[in-house]
Amino acid sequence: MSAVLTPDTTTPAPARVPALRVTQGRVLRSEFTKFRSLRSTMWTLLAAVVLMIGIGALFSAVTASQYHTFNWAERAAFNPVTTSLNGVIFAVVAFGVLGVLLTGGEYSTGMIRSSLTAVPRRLPVLWGKVAVFAGSILSVSLVASFISFFLGQALLSSHHLGVSITAHDALRSVIGAALYVTVAGLIGVALGALLRNTAAGITTFAAVFFVIPLLATLLPASISDHLAQYLPSNAGGAIWGGTAIVPNALAPWTGFALLCGYAAILIAAGAWRLRRSDA
Repeated sequence: MSAVLTPDTTTPAPARVPALRVTQGRVLRSEFTKFRSLRSTMWTLLAAVVLMIGIGALFSAVTASQYHTFNWAERAAFNPVTTSLNGVIFAVVAFGVLGVLLTGGEYSTGMIRSSLTAVPRRLPVLWGKVAVFAGSILSVSLVASFISFFLGQALLSSHHLGVSITAHDALRSVIGAALYVTVAGLIGVALGALLRNTAAGITTFAAVFFVIPLLATLLPASISDHLAQYLPSNAGGAIWGGTAIVPNALAPWTGFALLCGYAAILIAAGAWRLRRSDA
């Protein structure tokens, strides 16, 4: 007689795979992966570091070689710490562009739709971008700022003009330079989120940090002397000594607090638009 085959009912059912929840930590890792995997990020970051270190070294070398030709007023205004950090003036452009690309670039390519589909609450995406940008830029710019200082002082010391890191306000200026470019870059992040267009964001950033301060100098002194110190570039520049020619410049930490206020307002505006309008 042939055996009767019966179905095996002892095989356990496959285990259910738990659904992954969207958390801020996972969004943060996702944003960091996107940030470091983009070729434009690496090239823009490299350009910012080269500008920060290279131009600071150039200013220091030229100043050291030309110092003997300075008049008494120029010698009185000379600051070896600020001289070595002058690359910040140009590097802030690259950091601002990188900030705009981080948010505005996703709108230009349409990738923002995928991001918001994965994270329907939306705002964690923006908080992730802000945190990744701030952490990455502060780390890189802090290293570049210290290199700029020590390289610049080495060049100035060849003519006995350099100072040590323990000099008055030197450490605050070096750290302040990194804080300045980080918060300025966050303004770029906010402009990209608010305007949703890289060209518009970069143009606005350049206007705020370069064009408007120049135009302010063309106003009557009775107006510009009371306006210039409140502009973002001049307010933030106070923390690293970049306001030598600004009349009535704000105190270092007061100016930096004002710059942070500008960034916070713009980030809040970008968050409001992200919640209110479709990508």
